Amino acid sequence: MSTAKRDTYTPDSLLSVAVRVFNERGYDGTSMEHLSQAAGISKSSIYHHVRGKEELLRRGISRALDGLFGVLDEPEAREGRAVDRLEHVARRTVEVLMTELPYVTLLLRVRGNTDTEIWAMERRREFDQRVAELVKRAAADGDLRADVDARLATRLLFGMINSIAEWYRPERASSNGRGPSDTSAEVAEAVVRTAFSGLRTTA
Repeated sequence: MSTAKRDTYTPDSLLSVAVRVFNERGYDGTSMEHLSQAAGISKSSIYHHVRGKEELLRRGISRALDGLFGVLDEPEAREGRAVDRLEHVARRTVEVLMTELPYVTLLLRVRGNTDTEIWAMERRREFDQRVAELVKRAAADGDLRADVDARLATRLLFGMINSIAEWYRPERASSNGRGPSDTSAEVAEAVVRTAFSGLRTTA
């Protein structure tokens, strides 16, 4: 391994490689040797940046969670009618998922086999609970159908959003000459229109 190549790696670029390998092989199926081969550097060089693969897992998941919880802190998610705030959260969650696709995909695939995965699942539940509260408030305001349980509505909405991770491939958008930001906006609008046409009460 050349010193020049080793020195080109940063914590962020190494994280990008690790997350790709985790998504391809599964976290449990990935060894430090696999990460070393994918990065083209020695295992000792990886340890120069991180303590081990679980630290890389936590960093990758944290990037996804930071993006998702950041949506809940945006002014449009905190002010106004609950249904409008909910639509904003849904739209922006799609955009975060598509912008941070590898990291959100990793978050969605955790199974609770390590301390980091257990922590990630708890944070996911916290996010879901905060969104479910918005659903309840919107229903109480009369803006959402009262015959759909808030928890079920939340699961259906985010089931639709999370499924994007299974089929969206940014390289396809690029090959069509379309920018990722345009594509994410289009997909986000389609999700909101489809979901809320069934959830909103008729005017």
